[in-house]
Amino acid sequence: MGIRTEKSPRRSYDQYCAVARGLDIIGDRWTLLLVRDLLLGPKRYKDLLSGLPGIGTNLLADRLKELEAAGLIERTVLPPPAGSTVYQLTDAGQDLEPVMRALGRWGARFLGAPKKSDIMVPRAYFVAMRGVFNPEAAAGVNETYEVRIADLVFEVRVAEGRLMTSEGQASNPDVILTMDVETLNALMFHLVTPAWAVANRRVKIDKGGPKALERFVRIVGFHRRPGMVDKPQRPTH
Repeated sequence: MGIRTEKSPRRSYDQYCAVARGLDIIGDRWTLLLVRDLLLGPKRYKDLLSGLPGIGTNLLADRLKELEAAGLIERTVLPPPAGSTVYQLTDAGQDLEPVMRALGRWGARFLGAPKKSDIMVPRAYFVAMRGVFNPEAAAGVNETYEVRIADLVFEVRVAEGRLMTSEGQASNPDVILTMDVETLNALMFHLVTPAWAVANRRVKIDKGGPKALERFVRIVGFHRRPGMVDKPQRPTH
């Protein structure tokens, strides 16, 4: 083995171990967050950059090259009229979804209350929904939700006891919801009730009704934890 210098980055743990090999590929800072966002569908470079505040354009380019070289993502061109070059997960990249779900469930115990420096990233919630999906609450529900948050749009489809989330306009949505990410966070953590959110104009329902919002929260909301309340301690801005 070659002699490493202090300036040479350590690119491998050099252990004959599957965990070590996996971390050689996905263990760098930002890598799994890129995978998280790409689980919702193909993304343009600028969309990935804007969705990961703090990554920096050079580091994003480096991480994308590394993931492409490892066979976890690939570049493709969207069909007309878009015609944009996008990055998407390969089959090997998609295979990380159960890993991401497990990591999310494990990491939830460390969340605590949001810090002042924390940024609520909309895409993270729509990946988290897959891990907290409650199939019992979804029994008999076949419904497609379009959720609009700022300039982002997501599809949440519930059908035959399964849930699918993706980024982009929903196809023939049954329910259209518009809210900010802070309201989505409060609803999913059961910090406010759907009725409170509607009454206080924190959620706009363009299609469907209040009962549809209640079903949505019941199906994709996080499990209650001790100390959760039905009304916020103070108004959410």
